[in-house]
Amino acid sequence: MSHRSLSRRALLAGLLPAALPPAALAPRRAAAETPASPGAPFPARPVTIVVPFPPGGSTDVMTRLLAERMAPLLGQPVVIENRPGAATVIGAEAVARAAPDGHTMLMSAGTTLTINPLLPERLPYRVEDFAPISLVTKLPFGVVVRPGLPATIPEFVALARARPGQLNYGTNGPSSFNNIAALVLMDGLGFRMQDVTYRGDSQQLNDLVAGTLDVMVVGGSSALPAHRNGQGRIIGWTGEARLPVTPDIPTFAETDPRLVAQTWFGLLAPARTPRPVVERLNGAVRVALREPALQERLLGEGQFVASGTPEEFATFLRVEADRWRPVVARLSSGGEARR
Repeated sequence: MSHRSLSRRALLAGLLPAALPPAALAPRRAAAETPASPGAPFPARPVTIVVPFPPGGSTDVMTRLLAERMAPLLGQPVVIENRPGAATVIGAEAVARAAPDGHTMLMSAGTTLTINPLLPERLPYRVEDFAPISLVTKLPFGVVVRPGLPATIPEFVALARARPGQLNYGTNGPSSFNNIAALVLMDGLGFRMQDVTYRGDSQQLNDLVAGTLDVMVVGGSSALPAHRNGQGRIIGWTGEARLPVTPDIPTFAETDPRLVAQTWFGLLAPARTPRPVVERLNGAVRVALREPALQERLLGEGQFVASGTPEEFATFLRVEADRWRPVVARLSSGGEARR
């Protein structure tokens, strides 16, 4: 099989039933909980944000920064619960089944509610199982190469073309957004590499430093420290525009406008969460994200702030699904990822 395309089996490997716990495969049951009554105070206890990734990565860092600002606005602690695994399915299912009272939210990534629902593999949740609260950030990926490899896009692409399949790159799983981004870049630029699956960015970085991994495709919170510390070099970003913190590093879109592949993060509650609760949470998110210090910190982590109303977030989810549906279909069938 050519590594420029992805077979259905490879794309779905991260979502195979064997990778999920028994509870994740049980038929979706009707929620036994009932929404909080309109007059009930909210929040009545600490609020939990489930992060479906390990601690220390881009999602975790961003969520903790946001939670610190939301807590005083809500008058309750906002705690983070990391529930990684199965291409974010484990964490997402936990929130889909939680009481629809606003005390449990999901920090979804693009993998969770854009890529996963486009795959034919059976999921224990649907997009309709969640109430959108607010888009939070958009995040391009940094393509980081180990020391000793060419540190410009043209030089690296030339090397990769000359050594087809000999270089390797790390992913968070075949159906993860960073893997989809890598596949789009490889297809668009005409080279191929071998994928290696990791549970988190820190493991990738260890292998990059050790010289057993050639390339990482990761968010800014992992890419930028590695670049600054000399552990690797960012050759380019997969977003629409250059990052202000690295104005000298180009985007792949400057080579080809079709080579934009960035993920997003947003907060959602279980479906049937009362509208006043959703609005209260949305207000806290939007106020928190207006803080200049937080915006500066998020930009420093390689993320662009992108808040809005629940309705705007719902529309965004539909647009993203429409945008990536043909790409995922072509990748999963072994076709080219042309857009």
